[in-house]
Amino acid sequence: MTTPRYPSLFQLNTRVRMTELSWQLGRRATLDDLPDADLDQWAAEGFDWIWLLTVWQTGEAGRRISQTHPGWLEEFRETLPDLTLDDVGGSGFAITGYTVSRELGGDEALARLRTRLKQRGLRLMLDFVPNHMALDHPWVQSHPEYFISGTEEDLIQQPENYVRIGGANGERIFAHGRDPNFAGWPDTLQLDYTRPETQAAMRQELVRISGQCDAVRCDMAMLVLPEIFERTWGKTPPPFWPQAIAEVRAAHPDFCLMAEVYWDMEWQLQQLGFDYAYDKRLYDRLHDGDAKPVRQHLLAPLNYQDKLARFLENHDEQRAATVFPWQKHKAAAVVTYLTPGLRFFHHGQFEGFLKRIGPHLLRGPDEPVNVVIQRFYSQLLEILRRSTVRDGRWTLLESQPAWDGNWTWEDCIAFVWQHGNDSPLLIAVNFSDHQSQCRVALPIEDLASSSWQLADLLSEDCYERRGAELASTGLFLDLAPWQAAVYECSRVA
Repeated sequence: MTTPRYPSLFQLNTRVRMTELSWQLGRRATLDDLPDADLDQWAAEGFDWIWLLTVWQTGEAGRRISQTHPGWLEEFRETLPDLTLDDVGGSGFAITGYTVSRELGGDEALARLRTRLKQRGLRLMLDFVPNHMALDHPWVQSHPEYFISGTEEDLIQQPENYVRIGGANGERIFAHGRDPNFAGWPDTLQLDYTRPETQAAMRQELVRISGQCDAVRCDMAMLVLPEIFERTWGKTPPPFWPQAIAEVRAAHPDFCLMAEVYWDMEWQLQQLGFDYAYDKRLYDRLHDGDAKPVRQHLLAPLNYQDKLARFLENHDEQRAATVFPWQKHKAAAVVTYLTPGLRFFHHGQFEGFLKRIGPHLLRGPDEPVNVVIQRFYSQLLEILRRSTVRDGRWTLLESQPAWDGNWTWEDCIAFVWQHGNDSPLLIAVNFSDHQSQCRVALPIEDLASSSWQLADLLSEDCYERRGAELASTGLFLDLAPWQAAVYECSRVA
């Protein structure tokens, strides 16, 4: 399978989908029951990667904590007003073993599903959680030295960050997994990356996982970096990622790794060998609604942008249809998914669902489909299937004032995609709540030699412009608040 330069990824909430199928089938559904129609649809929509969220084995300890944690239960009830304890399966990131959940059919069912995906040109992505394990992971008893331990004083002074666990060899105090900015996750234990045996065990797990799929998304990948680990735990481990990634590449040269990463550490993770890193910075700037920082973000070199995973929602973020008013949502989506990088979409995003489903829940709410949002994403996915934006050349355009004193030009974001003999695509977005105008020079070969038709693929708008005028003064754009247009540029005979 050949992956395009700019692929698309769909994140499936696996446990929620399995619950839906179980109701339909009248029995517990496994990965074998995921319909061929789902796979066919993903392939038809142009996806290259399918990320199955939370397929690994979890345990009863994590489930009990999820079912009794007051703050989490409040969040779950916001998602499911009719919540029952059966809906709470425990966090999919409190892992007791990197084997596929027995309830999903085990490793064998995953292997069969991977074959079905591959038959359709789809590649499989799974999770890897490097920072922590579940409270009842077997290592807690067989290799307690793999984890960060604590003292009685730690437990008294920081009960939110430490826990006492009993075992065959008596009781021990362990640290919960956490990042340096928040209290520990109470259903996890922190792995100690200062210990060579811990790192070796985790490298072995990652290499083994890489034989079961084509890619992994590495949860909070920056937490095991030496400087972040030292900030959190006061001791500095040797680097983990370079050797781990090298061992994976030795076993599977084409394997893909995506880092969930924040705190402006995307470039650092890319340099360590990750194929993609979350672009949370673009998401935040789009959320803020100011065009200038968005444009500045897009000035970054392509060798950086090409390796960013760009999204408007995922299982951690609130639903895009909740966060972004519709017109701003549309403008933000066009910027997000028609710039370079990996195009990352989430289960329920196309339907315009409003409620985020946390990774502890086995069921999602019954929500109506927003047909306006659904129609837009259908148009957008059709555009993203074009070779122009999958393998083409992207150029950010410099907006200029349309006349002296025209201050709204700074709110316009424009760029062009070109690929071989394909018709160029001009994307123009007014990322503001007021009418905006600007002029842009089009970097199209032989622009002045003919007239041009500009047909918006997101609406029925169609214009004709003389090439000589475009070459001399640039294209004049006059855009409504939050308007986003994708103009197919065709020569007129």
